[in-house]
Amino acid sequence: MTTTWTRRHVLSLADFTSDEYNTVLQTAASFSEVLSRRTKKVPTLQGQVVANLFFESSTRTRSSFELAAKRLSADILNFAAANSSLSKGETILDTAKTYLAMGTDMMVIRHKDAGVPSAIALEMDRLGVKVGILNAGDGQHEHPSQALLDLFTICTVIDPQQPRLELLAGKKVAIVGDILHSRVARSNIWSLTASGAEVHLAAPPTLLPQLFTDFANNRPGKLFLHWKLENALQEADFVMTLRLQKERMTSHLLPSLREYQQLFGITRQVLQLCKPTVKVLHPGPVNRGVEISSDLMDDPRLSLISTQVTSGVAVRMALLYLMGSGKA
Repeated sequence: MTTTWTRRHVLSLADFTSDEYNTVLQTAASFSEVLSRRTKKVPTLQGQVVANLFFESSTRTRSSFELAAKRLSADILNFAAANSSLSKGETILDTAKTYLAMGTDMMVIRHKDAGVPSAIALEMDRLGVKVGILNAGDGQHEHPSQALLDLFTICTVIDPQQPRLELLAGKKVAIVGDILHSRVARSNIWSLTASGAEVHLAAPPTLLPQLFTDFANNRPGKLFLHWKLENALQEADFVMTLRLQKERMTSHLLPSLREYQQLFGITRQVLQLCKPTVKVLHPGPVNRGVEISSDLMDDPRLSLISTQVTSGVAVRMALLYLMGSGKA
């Protein structure tokens, strides 16, 4: 596996190059093959320590990173904010330095506030240590590994043998739902538009405010905003629906869940507007019957939701390998 990877931290996809995307996709494809074997473990990161510092609750992302690190034979340190010294007044940077002192090589960081992984990366760089920081989701900023696994999932549908960025050129991808609060949507906007896909955002005006026109202005001819679902779905190749993040909603942004489901819920009926080969994605967790109908979510002919979870392990193995291979 030959790479020209030079990135120490993965904090955002805003400045990812086409070569970096393709390196992640090709490396993930190799690890996907490893995961299909009877013996799923490789010694690639043996002796290295990966710390999962999750200051915010998570099931899929945390478990996926933990399994990815174990499959690479790394040692794992898991942090849970509820049982930590943060409750005694310790700062987040001091927590990170504690794990650094334990010999941590890479830190996977999730936090409810935007910018925390970047702040820790800056501190590690200031200290002159070669510790890689991987953003596992920060506030309403970004979630790079989720967007990369979404990209990998879509590309492997088109070409299972050689997933690559250019496969998405000219494809139409609709992203529907709570875009305002979604770090997944922001990361996907960067990755999908970089591939040459047309990205169509659809949500009620309260969940897709005008500030997203700045994204559109920076991606002319690639990013489009819709406040009606039908326009976004017309002839779409892929539809990504997002969870309504009620825990982040500080005001009444929706009249009711029922009205949202009627206007923006993804069902078999509305998918008839899309191409016959359309596939549906959702980063999870899913509010069944709200963002997507239950029967559609469980239909393997249309839904890629379980595939995304499987892809997540291979993609996160790829990221940890690429960030850690310089030290291996």
